[in-house]
Amino acid sequence: MVRLSAPEPLGTVSAVEAVTARLRDRILDGEILPEREIITEADVANSYRVSRPTAKSAIVMLVNDGLLRREANKPAYVPRLSGDDLRDLFLVRIPLELETVRQVVALDQVPLAAESAVHDMTRLDANTPASQFVEADLRFHSSLVESVRSPRLSRLYHAIQGEVHLSMVQSKRLLGPQRIAKEHGNILDALCGRDEPLAAELMRAHLENARDVIASRLDASR
Repeated sequence: MVRLSAPEPLGTVSAVEAVTARLRDRILDGEILPEREIITEADVANSYRVSRPTAKSAIVMLVNDGLLRREANKPAYVPRLSGDDLRDLFLVRIPLELETVRQVVALDQVPLAAESAVHDMTRLDANTPASQFVEADLRFHSSLVESVRSPRLSRLYHAIQGEVHLSMVQSKRLLGPQRIAKEHGNILDALCGRDEPLAAELMRAHLENARDVIASRLDASR
């Protein structure tokens, strides 16, 4: 059973959102070990001084995001992703992001948040925590998706984003901050130049390389 932290004060957001955010951070920071620790509604309720229904709702949200798994009548746990999980994840992710590229070019509105993410990545060095690199990486991709302003596209992308983040944490291997920053920059330049074929080609190559590297690492770790 996972030992949760001492009672913590929650912010002004709803209790469910606050508890979900705290648990999400702990999962993505690797504090809760996959498949070896369990998360119960009672533990969550006691740790954050919330009701059992609130704790249950937070756990359900993380299950829906793919950061927790739970079988009927059993407590939740962090899944250990496999290479096959990752390949299946990218089977969905790649088509979504290629359509995003097409839509961004058609709308001719490259989001400033994507440029900011690329800028932030270029400033990272070898001593930067991995979590900062992952955050900037995912911010680049999610900002492109959000710029399309399609509720359904955003919802579909959000549904897999948690597992994408989790896979990067569990692979314990960065794809190379400078390389990824350069690839993001090249994609951004193609989008700004409204060169859809080039932007799509660069995005596909970028995602397929990430898929192969991370899946290989996950296979080796099992």
